[in-house]
Amino acid sequence: MHEHDVIVVGGGGAGLRAAIAAHEEGADVAIVTKLHPVRSHTGAAEGGINAALRDGDDWHDHAYDTMKGSDYLGDAPAIETLCEQSPEETIQLEHWGMPFSREDDGRVSQRPFGGLSFPRTTYAGAETGHHLLHTMYEQVVKRGITVYDEFYVMNLAVTNEADPEERSCHGCVAYDIKSGDIVGFRATGGVILATGGDGQAFDHTTNAVANTGDGPAMAYRAGVPVEDMEFVQFHPTTLPSTGVLISEGVRGEGGILYNEEGERFMFERGYANNAGELASRDVVARAELTEVNEGRGIEDEYVYLDMRHLGEERITDRLENILHLAEDFEGVDGLEEPMPVKPGQHYHMGGIEVNEHGESCISGLYAAGECACVSVHGSNRLGGNALPELIVFGARAGRHAAGTDLGDPEIRTGPSAAIEQETDIETPVAPGAVDSDPDVAADGGAVADADAVVESAVETERDRVETLMERDGVNHAEIRSDLQDAMTQWVNVFREEEGLKKALEAIRECRERYQDVAVADPSRTFNTDLIHTIETRNLIDVAETITLGALARTEFRGAHWRAEHQERKDDEWLKHTMIAWNDGAPNIYYTDVILEGEEKEYEPKVRSY
Repeated sequence: MHEHDVIVVGGGGAGLRAAIAAHEEGADVAIVTKLHPVRSHTGAAEGGINAALRDGDDWHDHAYDTMKGSDYLGDAPAIETLCEQSPEETIQLEHWGMPFSREDDGRVSQRPFGGLSFPRTTYAGAETGHHLLHTMYEQVVKRGITVYDEFYVMNLAVTNEADPEERSCHGCVAYDIKSGDIVGFRATGGVILATGGDGQAFDHTTNAVANTGDGPAMAYRAGVPVEDMEFVQFHPTTLPSTGVLISEGVRGEGGILYNEEGERFMFERGYANNAGELASRDVVARAELTEVNEGRGIEDEYVYLDMRHLGEERITDRLENILHLAEDFEGVDGLEEPMPVKPGQHYHMGGIEVNEHGESCISGLYAAGECACVSVHGSNRLGGNALPELIVFGARAGRHAAGTDLGDPEIRTGPSAAIEQETDIETPVAPGAVDSDPDVAADGGAVADADAVVESAVETERDRVETLMERDGVNHAEIRSDLQDAMTQWVNVFREEEGLKKALEAIRECRERYQDVAVADPSRTFNTDLIHTIETRNLIDVAETITLGALARTEFRGAHWRAEHQERKDDEWLKHTMIAWNDGAPNIYYTDVILEGEEKEYEPKVRSY
């Protein structure tokens, strides 16, 4: 068993920043990651970091833009924390050596992004995430922070009191990919989940193959509620053949969208008469699909994104990698012709319920980054707000887990924060655990001694792996493919009640088939079949919570569009959707949205661009 003060699960942007912050507070910290840190999906972030750095800008304006972009479902304490601390964290990155793009006068460059009232998106070409990862990984190496590279965390080591708010997390269990061993990690201070997104629940996504919702699924089964899971962002500009992201920076620099008829439809069709292509992402994604569905798409699938008019010098200076992506994956020369784009799954606004310190309702268990829901983004994330979330809340989680007092949180967590229980939702099948699978129940040790809790969790995972390796059964890939197809068909940008119920039926069938899943590869080392099999279980749990939340929320808010409910219903739905794993049966309840900030209360208004 490995023992450290703080264990960070995941080596992407949030995980690296959390580890650095914990180390700076004097903690013995270790990163446990299934990928080498610089291969983490943060490296695919192209756009930038929103920070109010310039004269004429103010973090209060950034906070208002973020609250408006969230469609008033963000929590003011989290949003104001993000916007107030982002400038300091961004400057810290620059001091660590991050190569931000600069103006001729030497100032760090900032450009417009969708939904922002000021050009406050700080960037490093169109490879901001790549440089962010390398800059912070250098700091991890410099500080001598331990990195357990290629260790896949399979489960958490959590006590099993009846009330999840009385449980404690004492570590985690991981598969050592290189040796094949199942090993325990004991955390004396806290475990910070920084596992990223869950895009592999869909078959057209900008996310990496490794983004399988591991953190939310493990925390959910351990008893932590997941929050606002119905809100999934579909980025408006992905390449049709692969889902590869084309940065919002193209539109920030002046790129335009047009349909088969040559119309600049964001303006000419009235989708966003003021902001046009720089409307919020949910607005642009719906506009594109509407154009395709009404017969004005190219090849009935996509629209065009054109940047030729920007000129070769500007494109190669600020967007060079976009040229390579378009050429490599679509055979298109962006200097000479427009690029085909369509919406693709990109980001999950929902996630593990935490407060502004990164704490969950289980003592010692934290989360930061995309796997967490603070809630900063509410029902829709603004472009350029993901990277500041990583560094701001990664740092806060790291400091708090290391024992630093950050004051009393304003955001409550856990089932005790409920304002009402869901009673009306009707599902075509019973969601949650299949009775015949004891592994799908909340995991954790039966005793209070911390070492024994970790050892018990290790033995449980060893038994599970042996069962998967020794029996014959269904290959996980068939189940995953069917799950992705169902989610893409029925839980996409446009959602209907009948389709959501069909998705729940398909997810239930996947869960039942998973009871007979087996690992075909007999090897004990570098066994990707084993890893993917465990990941598929996580995807089933995550997909079900997304769909349950989408069926329960009978309104149109942010990224959540319902055919039968074409209006935002503040009187009824100005609340967070929470789903808790209650002895294997998902329990839906609701908590208040906090609109009262430090100096003002944010009043919900019509969101137009």
